[in-house]
Amino acid sequence: MSSQLGIKINRLRKEKGFTLESLAKAANVSKSYLWELENREVKNPSAQRLAIIAAQLGVTADYFLDDDTSQPEEKHLDDAFFRNYKNLGAQEKDQLRKILETFKKS
Repeated sequence: MSSQLGIKINRLRKEKGFTLESLAKAANVSKSYLWELENREVKNPSAQRLAIIAAQLGVTADYFLDDDTSQPEEKHLDDAFFRNYKNLGAQEKDQLRKILETFKKS
């Protein structure tokens, strides 16, 4: 029986166009581990693995752990965006700032 965690991972995986195999590879987990998360009641998934899976799906691990939220909320998406932003180089950050300025002007 799937848990809320499994349902969320499965739905986001499909929305983002990942196969079970492609997400497992991107998140550096085994396909069987990912299948278990999606289809079984996993008691204690690794926090580190859950964070990596969340990052690949564009959300935070907090979203997966929040049983009251069925869809990612703006705060989950914003946190994931800022996590990605922090990992960018100076040139990429500068490009994003310029893009943001053009949106603010219009």
